[in-house]
Amino acid sequence: MSAPTERRRVSLAPDEGWLTLALTMLLAVCVAWSINDAQWVLGKVELTDFLPLVAVLGVLWGFIGGKVGWNRPLTYLLGAVVGALLVPIVVGFVLEPRAGGLGPWFRVASESAVNAYLDLAWRNKALTQEYGHFMLALGLLVWGTGMFAGYATFGRHRPVNAIVITGLLLLTNMVITPRDQIWFLVIYTLASLFILVRVHASDERLTWVRRHLGDPSGVSSLYIRGGAVFAVLAILGSLVLTATASSAPLAGVWSDVDQRLIDLSQGLQRYLPRGGPGARITGVSFGPQAAITGRWVTDTSPALRIQLQPGDVAPYYWRAVAYDRFDLSGWSMTDNVTVDRTADAALLDETSELPPAPEARRTITFSVEQLDFHGSSIFSPDVPSTVDRPTRLTLVGPGQYLGAVDVAGGSAPYRVSALIATTGDETPGALTENRLRAAGQDYPELVRSLYLAVPDGAVGPDTLALLDRVRDEVRQNTPFDLARATEQYLRSGAFVYTTDVSGVDCGDRSISECFAHFRRGYCQYYASLMVMVLRTAGVPARFVQGFLPGDRDQATGEEIIRFSNSHAWVEVYFPGYGWIPFDPTGGGLAQLARLPAGAPVPIPSGTPRPFTTSGVRDEADPTRQPGTGAGSTSSRGVGSGPLIAVGVLLSIAIVLLAFAAYRRGPRGIVTAESAYGDISRLAARFGFGPRPTETVYEYTGSLAEVLPGARPELETVAQAKVEVSYGRRDLGADRLRSVVAAQRRLRVTLLRLLFRRTRRR
Repeated sequence: MSAPTERRRVSLAPDEGWLTLALTMLLAVCVAWSINDAQWVLGKVELTDFLPLVAVLGVLWGFIGGKVGWNRPLTYLLGAVVGALLVPIVVGFVLEPRAGGLGPWFRVASESAVNAYLDLAWRNKALTQEYGHFMLALGLLVWGTGMFAGYATFGRHRPVNAIVITGLLLLTNMVITPRDQIWFLVIYTLASLFILVRVHASDERLTWVRRHLGDPSGVSSLYIRGGAVFAVLAILGSLVLTATASSAPLAGVWSDVDQRLIDLSQGLQRYLPRGGPGARITGVSFGPQAAITGRWVTDTSPALRIQLQPGDVAPYYWRAVAYDRFDLSGWSMTDNVTVDRTADAALLDETSELPPAPEARRTITFSVEQLDFHGSSIFSPDVPSTVDRPTRLTLVGPGQYLGAVDVAGGSAPYRVSALIATTGDETPGALTENRLRAAGQDYPELVRSLYLAVPDGAVGPDTLALLDRVRDEVRQNTPFDLARATEQYLRSGAFVYTTDVSGVDCGDRSISECFAHFRRGYCQYYASLMVMVLRTAGVPARFVQGFLPGDRDQATGEEIIRFSNSHAWVEVYFPGYGWIPFDPTGGGLAQLARLPAGAPVPIPSGTPRPFTTSGVRDEADPTRQPGTGAGSTSSRGVGSGPLIAVGVLLSIAIVLLAFAAYRRGPRGIVTAESAYGDISRLAARFGFGPRPTETVYEYTGSLAEVLPGARPELETVAQAKVEVSYGRRDLGADRLRSVVAAQRRLRVTLLRLLFRRTRRR
């Protein structure tokens, strides 16, 4: 009777030592500390305080997978399952600590992620009020990083891989946050150096043991002591150099990258966490979308230098972009098209943006030099006329009204001529309050279709109540009086200007309705509400972003625009005069000069359409009710249907491509050596590579023990390899075809190694 087979015992004690495990955990924890310190989620550090714990658990999982003998794909696959269960529980606990149990906590996090998906994919919101999915994403990122570091160090015995990957993630986060995180880098560098020293000492000790050279423990201690001294001196020297160096060789690296990341994040920020003061990607961008979040974060660093004519004292609002479509929590451009213009060409020819009375405007010329702002936007007050560089216009609607002007490549200084409206009674067509009051409401149909659209859910009872109150205060029943009264009321003490409304729960309200209800917000909130109030009353208005007037030296005409001057305001359309700016933002930020009253002008009685709080009626469909998006048109955003269809098609394509990659087999000329090499390399990726001392038959025989069904194909490839490499034989066409067929089948069969729990040693 045979003796019972003795079960192999797995020792969890690492050959590299427990200190190496602690140092590996410290690498991952440094990454978690850096992300936590950046305050990526709503600017609240307490929402990501769980990340260091997740990092430690991820390293432990990678360590366990390496010690019990799992191959790399199996460790990562099971780790992904565990992370998908563990991280939502931790996130749910942070969101609702009183939910009371693993199941309820998991449900809280899942519901937050599902609601975010529904908001973005199905409800067609520009942003979502949920933020649990941001925490889930960061938690899974840290979990995966820790798991990779643990398995790379203790499963594959390659700590350099762990150091490189965690270091890249740490440096990336440090680059995109303005917070001082030098000590995270110091701690990380010390930990990585000590890991390398200990691993090197362990390798040297094993070498001395195999070769029977002296005292292995003594040489190991010598390496550790010497390496520790080197690591400490290197860190101290780096700190001294950092504190004393004045050349700043890397000072300009970020300057060319930040604006690209900011512009990219504008298009993706509905899916990405919006950081607080600890996140650098909160800068100013003037792209095709303007998402409104819970914080308005800028700084006082200089963005632009504008050179005006000396002695020009007029305060100019520097417009960059104008939006027509409100998406409940942001703005975008409808059906926009781009038109290229050559240098010094008339920008607005063949568009409806040209002012009706150009003779009533004066021309100013100025140059713009970018300082810390590195976008492509061209800034101009009122109506830009020409630019001395090639430009690209973004026009909304069927190519009629101005959305934005961008320089075509590069960020060199540019020179602009702009048409500025004059004021007073002296010039026919110049602006006065009475002339705008008499402009009436004979709006072009395109203006009505683009700038009177009120989407479903944008206007609620608080907005309507505000409109009723404003109408009670107007002096005359005209669009100008309504716009002026709305501007003044929003500036009054009834609303509180604050750059942080992250604690305000808007629920299902739109941004404008939320501001009308809670009355707390910043410039984007003020401007959005004013536009919705005016559109509901039948007055065309658009949402504009750019910069407030900066600090100007009147003697030289040089004006410095800072990022803190970034602003949003409103432009209202008046027939015969074009777009007129209004600034409803409170807190003392508004700097628009009031127009002169001017001589009385008769208000026409036949042409104006009366405006009411009942909304705008669509002339094409008189039965349409207010608030159903009358006049709304499609935007650049993609509906949920196409997104889902594209996602399904991409998934199918990926599966088919992956299947074809394994089924297609060899290409080109196939030899016995290339077939054997292809099979051994593929098996090695799953932890079943050949040992250095194994013969061809020994290696294929060991693979056949793991995969008995593949034995005939393995024998075919092995025999061909031996005959050619060692017997110097030439295989005939039939033998080569059999080798190719065996290789094709093996490429698929070897995928089963992914699920084998026993790893070759």
